[in-house]
Amino acid sequence: MKDCLQRPWLACLVAGIALGASTAALATGDRAFVPMGAADAVGIIDLERHQVISTVSGTMNSHGSALTPDGEQLILGSLTPHEPGSEIARPEGVTEDEHAAHHGDGAAASPEKARTGLLYVVDTATSRLVRTLEVPGPVHHVLVTGDGRHVVATHPAGGGISVVSLDSGRVIASLATGPNPNYLVQHEEGGSILVSNAGNGTISEVDPQHWFVRRNMRVGGSPEHMVLSKDGQSLYVNDATGGNALAVDLATGSVADEYEIGAAPHGIDLSPDGQRLYATSQGDNRLVRISLEDGTRHSAELSPAPYHLTVVPTDGRVLITSRAAQHPTCGSSPRIPSRCCRPWSWGASVTRYLSRHHVPIDP
Repeated sequence: MKDCLQRPWLACLVAGIALGASTAALATGDRAFVPMGAADAVGIIDLERHQVISTVSGTMNSHGSALTPDGEQLILGSLTPHEPGSEIARPEGVTEDEHAAHHGDGAAASPEKARTGLLYVVDTATSRLVRTLEVPGPVHHVLVTGDGRHVVATHPAGGGISVVSLDSGRVIASLATGPNPNYLVQHEEGGSILVSNAGNGTISEVDPQHWFVRRNMRVGGSPEHMVLSKDGQSLYVNDATGGNALAVDLATGSVADEYEIGAAPHGIDLSPDGQRLYATSQGDNRLVRISLEDGTRHSAELSPAPYHLTVVPTDGRVLITSRAAQHPTCGSSPRIPSRCCRPWSWGASVTRYLSRHHVPIDP
């Protein structure tokens, strides 16, 4: 039975052309910052006009992103290794003295202190890169702690996370969590940080005051992106190999329920009221919506390759990035934007096109 909503439940879809395009970070509800991966830039989307209004340059293969609690800074992680001892480019508008204060005198690091990954700090008011920080390996995803003092980054090749002080710019802790750590979320009011370890099917709970692993919860499969329930009692995790979203009871650390998403699930988030779960299936080119009240599943075809996902907390709009490359038949069909061969207009064109159309939902 078809279930076509009277208004688009995909009111705004943001498509990114780069392979590393990440979840949009939201600032004050009117802009989204979208890392563009190998395009070495960050797109800034006006959510009212559904257009790319600016870009941040100077990043390298940025993927994970997070805003500070005050919204004044955007933190990005680079998936590309940084050669130890190589000079870090000075961002535009930053003096040489300020740059040296953040990164030292440029001397090569000793082998035992080598840093092989980068975090970028962007001023959201000016859209400029203002700071670059070194960390112990390429970065997948990042999280800014609730007090705004620290950035926590996952390092897939390193089997753990690093913690960076935003005050000093230095790594203050490194923790082993498990093979291929992927995503992070934090309980409200500065509570525990949860890290998904895709390599061994576990979720690590980290103490953010003393920086140690409190426990590891075995959930199975390949857990990646996660979202906490509004009451903090449940964790919803996409199992990339099993094709399901897992509902983890955090009191017991066990899987309490499973929801079918489809092949290669990736992005995941909750509606503002916490009653509906959204997830993307890359393999099936679909966006899935689950009612957590009764488990009802609806889905909509969405191509190419829906990837990361976030829900605007103020109005429930769903923002999705695409992992697809440029379409080989750009302009050959009225359903394909004629400007999609140009990277930045590709994202803007797809956004405008989809936001004006109703999206049918099937069970």
